[in-house]
Amino acid sequence: MSSDAVLSVTSDGEATPRNRRQEETFRKVLRAGMEMLRESSYADLTVRAVAARAKVAPATAYTYFSSKNHLIAEVYLDLVRAVPSFTDVNDTRLHRVQQSLRSLALVVADEPEFAAACTTAVLSNEAGVRPARDRIGAEIHKRIKSALGPDADPQIVSALEMTYYGALVHASSGTLSYREVADRMGYVAGLILGENE
Repeated sequence: MSSDAVLSVTSDGEATPRNRRQEETFRKVLRAGMEMLRESSYADLTVRAVAARAKVAPATAYTYFSSKNHLIAEVYLDLVRAVPSFTDVNDTRLHRVQQSLRSLALVVADEPEFAAACTTAVLSNEAGVRPARDRIGAEIHKRIKSALGPDADPQIVSALEMTYYGALVHASSGTLSYREVADRMGYVAGLILGENE
């Protein structure tokens, strides 16, 4: 494998190398999908339409995304990966965790249609979505763990992950807004860490 290659996960969960050109095509389709999601509804989105916008053949788009849910899950993964890690040792552990949870919760807060599409896609049981969902979970785990610090207790990491996922269910159901969820998660994080002021 050349130094230009990156790891790709196919719809059946198999890891395969992707060269620079393939990665550029993948990114182009991903960007087109994100743009279309922001402009239209989940129901109107198709992989074929995204391929047309990205100026690639539908077969090419389907090489990377097995379905629209798979595409949307990868879009959400890309957004989660853009969330910074909060590791400043000058901040308290609680503050770092609160910042991390808040930033993750607010990824799609200002775009309700986009948020609904991401929720629908990520909760899908389609084969292509499962590996993306696992990578989303790994990214969330990594951010929470790094906010806690190098000696993070795995049980606390797990409790904070459960808090995050439960809070997102509340937000996606309309029970609370994403901003309300972000505020409440900060308080719950303090309870879990035993550090509420």
